[in-house]
Amino acid sequence: MLASTVLGVVVLAVLGAVMGPQWDPVPLTDPLTVETSSTAIGQAPATEHHDVRREVVSVQLDGATVEAQLTVPVGLSGPARAVVFVHGAGTGTYSDAFHEQARALAEAGVVTLVPNKRLDTYTLRHRDYVAMADDYARSVAYLRSLPEVDPERVGVYAESEGAWIAPVMAAQDPGLEFVVLVSAPVVPPRQQAAFAADAYLRATGVPHGVFRAIPRAVGMAIPGGGFEYVDFDATSYQRRLTQPVLMVYGTGDSSMPIVQGAVQVIRDAAIAGNSDVTVRYYEGASHGIRVDDQIVPAFLHDMTGWVVGLPGTAGASPKIAGDQPNQTFLAMPVPEPRWLHNGDVVAVTIIASCAVVLLAGLVVPVSRGAELAAVRRGGQRSGRRFAPGVARWTAALGAGAVVTTVGFVWYILVIARLALDYSSNGLVVTGLWLAIRVVGVLVVAVACLLSRSIVRNRAQHVPIAPGAARTVALVGVVGASAVLLVVLAYWGVYQLGI
Repeated sequence: MLASTVLGVVVLAVLGAVMGPQWDPVPLTDPLTVETSSTAIGQAPATEHHDVRREVVSVQLDGATVEAQLTVPVGLSGPARAVVFVHGAGTGTYSDAFHEQARALAEAGVVTLVPNKRLDTYTLRHRDYVAMADDYARSVAYLRSLPEVDPERVGVYAESEGAWIAPVMAAQDPGLEFVVLVSAPVVPPRQQAAFAADAYLRATGVPHGVFRAIPRAVGMAIPGGGFEYVDFDATSYQRRLTQPVLMVYGTGDSSMPIVQGAVQVIRDAAIAGNSDVTVRYYEGASHGIRVDDQIVPAFLHDMTGWVVGLPGTAGASPKIAGDQPNQTFLAMPVPEPRWLHNGDVVAVTIIASCAVVLLAGLVVPVSRGAELAAVRRGGQRSGRRFAPGVARWTAALGAGAVVTTVGFVWYILVIARLALDYSSNGLVVTGLWLAIRVVGVLVVAVACLLSRSIVRNRAQHVPIAPGAARTVALVGVVGASAVLLVVLAYWGVYQLGI
């Protein structure tokens, strides 16, 4: 019995190992060294202070209209520099984004425009970054049409997901004066997602075995289709960046490749003959350059000084400054699962297998109910029963396989929530994982007991599952449970360091 269970676990462990890619991120061995701990921008002038006026305007897009908040410095002596803000992921509006940045720039004499994000073409499954760049270009055109704005001094400020859009805008419109990239992913979304998942899981303290799920989840085609944008690569656009670029990261932002991203933009811009890339790192700041949910004041001061001081600040030293960044692993292309690449197949397989187990559990009671009804009508009892032990172990196998699968899915959701909240819970992270694996091994033991019961009854010439209903129930539960055990093995429940 023990030997059979061990053999079953080993077989599942081997299957899980060979069915899909492992997760083995490459360490980053070429760190980016800051020139000074001060984030001050070289040659930044003393900034003026203006009162500002705000108004909500409409920007006409291709097939839609969005509202935008325009902030204009009061008392300008002539047409001024201007900035269009590009939102990160989510439903960005001028009422909930970029308040501090827009105010700081406007008070320093820069006209700012924060348009609402267009949402009729933006969903979780569909995002077209090139089309989004065209939409934001309409806001640039709007600013250039204003008498308060110098049309040759309009730039773009992009944060997070917006940093995939801004290089497209800059490549397609060389007349843009500058680009500010804040918390920029740089690498394609799928690579950034795997990198962030790895960092979150390490911060949460999950057992090493859970990491196998990263390439198998991130690398597969997502159930339901769509999500083509996850492989969008901005490299070709970054290699056409001729404008001065300011890149800003917080060293507490574990979701972004804060070293690799800066290095790549510096190299890409150099291909266009552009050496004017300035990089700043702010100590302990998270995504969006915030500490304790408050934007870092030094960032606002430095960013404003860099923008107002152009073109003098474009190539000023130091080029790379602030807190020393640390990135442990590279954000890399995600291995594609060999066998279970299709997410629809994975989802349907799990749901269908659980459904088969549950439905099979109803077949025999329904059949027995029909037999009892026949007896009450004057018929005879069939006398059909599962062979001794078969019914008990079959029910335990099906229930155990479903419970383990549901428990694993729930565990992944719990871990995801902890990771997104940057929190840890040792009892849940380690204890629940151990519990799932223990239950998984017990299910294998139950399968061995069922197999032994079948073999013993056959040797004694006892019918295993007499009648069509019992045969269907037995085959359904055993088959569906076997599929679920293989799926659990694929996601790492039975791994033995293989």
